[in-house]
This record gives sequence, structure tokens and C-alpha cells, in this order.
Amino acid sequence: MNQDLRHAPPPGAAALPRRYARVLSIAGSDSGGGAGIQADLKTFAALGCYGMTAITAITAQNTQGVRAIHGVPPEMLRAQIDAVATDIGVDAVKIGMLHSPEVVRVVAEAIARHGLHNVVLDPVMVATSGDRLIAQETVGVLVRELFPLATLITPNLDEAGWLLGRTLDSEAQLADAADALLALGARAVLLKGGHLPGEQVVDLLALPGGVHERLAAARIATHNGHGTGCTLSSAIAAYLALGETLPEAVRLARRYILSAIAAGADVRTGQGQGPLNHGFAPLAQRVIEAG
Repeated sequence: MNQDLRHAPPPGAAALPRRYARVLSIAGSDSGGGAGIQADLKTFAALGCYGMTAITAITAQNTQGVRAIHGVPPEMLRAQIDAVATDIGVDAVKIGMLHSPEVVRVVAEAIARHGLHNVVLDPVMVATSGDRLIAQETVGVLVRELFPLATLITPNLDEAGWLLGRTLDSEAQLADAADALLALGARAVLLKGGHLPGEQVVDLLALPGGVHERLAAARIATHNGHGTGCTLSSAIAAYLALGETLPEAVRLARRYILSAIAAGADVRTGQGQGPLNHGFAPLAQRVIEAG
């Protein structure tokens, strides 16, 4: 599929105005550039989409951790979403860090008000460094208000365990946990098993009607895992905006992120958990030798 434009007109038909596949990231800003809206925009661009943002919070963070979080006022978040949706338009939405109940409600209301679809919700709760990014009281509102509106939710095992009130530490638990998340109101679930031990990374895509798809890949040895969840969810949103079905968007997004991890596996960025190589295509990003 053409990754830069939507659909070409059939021969002999009047040419329609060309436009980009448009993806909106509603998420927090990562000053270190590896996660949050920064990772989302890099991913959208790498996959040929036009990226837009509505910033929910500003974080002071780097590869070693989160130093401070400053929430954007709900009315400013609402204004950002409205400005984008009423002018440019939105083909898909990626939702990341939502730190308060008020912010969750603003996002849910905006999705309904503008009729936004292809919504990928990454329920960001804990950063790669282990820093908690969401208040406990927000979790219940997130489930009630946003799960029914999302095309897909993409929790990791820690986030799913928090949502379900249980510990998830084996592949055998994935199917039951994914079905339990569907029962909470999610329309589809990609349960990410990257935290499980073993030489394979196993994710599970759960769809309504008991449809499960096991997605496995060899684990890549790297210290650069900052922003993997943000990148995966934004890649899924990008492929949905480009017209792929949900299962195929998930498969293609996993292929993209595995390549991004592999391309950045031995690159040193900062002193902690480094980022992926989002622009791993040969002409998109070059890695320089350390001096």
C-alpha cells in the first residue's frame, strides 16, 4: 500500500485532492525524545503518515528516569484536540499518558464529539525506568470512559496486572487475562508479554468472540528499550490510518518495532535505557561512530 497518500483515483476518474494519512497522538512529552509524543511523531513519519499532537503533560526525563511531571490544563488539552480535528482531520488516534481523571474525561468527550475512530489506547502507567506515571484514581475512569471507545488497548503485563488486580508472570496466563480485559469493556486487546523471561517475546492479540492470535519473535539483546510501548501503539495507529485491518496493522507494527529495536541495539544514547532507532531506513537516519 502507498504509505504516503491514501488512494489513487481509478483510470479516467476525476483526480481527488491528495492528502496524507493523518494520525493524532494524545500523550505526554518526553524531553529525552525516546518515548511519548516524540517517539510517536518519529514513528508516524517513518511510516509515511502526517503526525499531530495534543500534549497531556510535560515531563522532565531522560534515559535514566522521570524527574518531574507537569500536567497540561484540561481546557488546553481540549483546545489542542479541537484545533486539529476541526481543521486537518484525523484518520487514527494514539492515546498515551493520561495522568488525571479530568484529562481522561476530556479525551473521551473529544473522541465522541468529533467522531474519531481507529483509536489505539496505550494505558501508560509506569515508565521503562519504573517511575509511576498515573494516579490510582485515574485507572477506574480510564476503564469506564475510554475502554469502550478504543479500537485496541495495548497494555504490558504490569499494566494488565494493575488493571485486573493480579500478577501476570507466565505465558499460560495471557489468554485468560486478555479475555478479562475484554470483559472490562475493551473491544480488542494486544497484551504485550515482553516482560516474561525466555528467548522469545510473546504477545497475544485478543478479539471479540474468543479469537486469539499468538505473536512471537526472537528476543533482541539490547539495553535500549525506552519507548517501545509508545512506538508500538503509534505504529499500529499509523497502519490503521493507512487502511490496514486491525490484525494486519498489529502484525506490521510489530515488524516495524522489531526492526527499530535491532537497528538501535548497540547504539549508546545517554547513561540509562536508551531509545530505539525509529528511523532505521538507510537514508532516514545515520548512526555516527562515537568519538
